[in-house]
Amino acid sequence: MPRRDHFIEHLAKVPLFSACSKKDLGLVARRVEDVKVDAGRVLVTEGDPGHEFFVIIEGNARVSRHGKKVAVLGPGDFFGDLALLDRAPRNASVSAETPMELVVLGQREFAGLLDEVPGFARKLLAGLARRLREADARSVQ
Repeated sequence: MPRRDHFIEHLAKVPLFSACSKKDLGLVARRVEDVKVDAGRVLVTEGDPGHEFFVIIEGNARVSRHGKKVAVLGPGDFFGDLALLDRAPRNASVSAETPMELVVLGQREFAGLLDEVPGFARKLLAGLARRLREADARSVQ
């Protein structure tokens, strides 16, 4: 499978992009950077402003809050999607437990996409609304 198609496959699983077409996801995939990191590298730090979104292609990452491990993420998982929309502080730290390959999308590249493609923002709002509905449903249970 060509690399770009592989990125699109992963992006399609991200709730923020759930209302986007394959063509839309292709536009996003053109703006991502493929990054390889060694085990032990800190990818994001709790409390720091967010400005990048990550999708894990290979490897595992440790998620911690207040120094305590709360999750392990692996291939297909993602984090930092809301950092594309604002620079709020990260709510967790994420570090590579193993060597990793990641797809990274920066806030600046994402903002350029919003400016260049009419209607893209509306699709993202639909994805956000779906995510909020699901979170609301979980909080009631």
